Amino acid sequence: MLILALDTTTASGSVALLEKTRLLGEINAETSASHSASLLRSVDHVLRANSLRIEDMAGFAVAAGPGSFTGIRIGLSTIKAFAFASGKPVAPVSTLSALALKLKDSKSRLVSPFLDAKKGEIYAALFEYRGEKFDEVIPQGAYTPDQFLSALPAHRMITLIGNGVEVYKQKIMAYLKDKARFSARSPFIACEVGVLGYDILKKGRGVRGEELQPLYFRKSQAEEKK
Repeated sequence: MLILALDTTTASGSVALLEKTRLLGEINAETSASHSASLLRSVDHVLRANSLRIEDMAGFAVAAGPGSFTGIRIGLSTIKAFAFASGKPVAPVSTLSALALKLKDSKSRLVSPFLDAKKGEIYAALFEYRGEKFDEVIPQGAYTPDQFLSALPAHRMITLIGNGVEVYKQKIMAYLKDKARFSARSPFIACEVGVLGYDILKKGRGVRGEELQPLYFRKSQAEEKK
């Protein structure tokens, strides 16, 4: 099963091509500008490098949020177009779940994706690895840093990953002290989105492009002004 996976939810955008869970190609780009300028070029490059076309995909996977509202819209609109043109299903994947998957081989059983949501908030969750699977211990959502960090089990080692770590590192250390571990893994997650997406697609749980919905944990600025 060939899967094209995208992530544009943060400044660390990425595109990945997978055969089931095996990575065939990947393009990562850190940018402060909109991903719309480079996304289609990245898709074209990774497909051409493998002599494939959009029509050859069995399905698609996309990070549906949380993250930048603009970035989420870019990723979802692109995948919707691919799904419409090809008639293939889409697997929406949580950005936080994909980040947690990057820490599968971490020394810590407890891992926390930790994204800066701006306005003094974070998007975060706490997962615990049990064998090959991970369970949500603290649900994915939008929190104030103090609200989330105070709920963490401070007596256990926790590895954190995401662009919110540097923003709130001092606060994290104040709560977790020597139990805090900071991941050195890259922030690019299209491969992990593809791996999680494959599990959704193989179970027949993919959706049609027009059914694809963003994963928001709070209202956008435009919605707040209404």
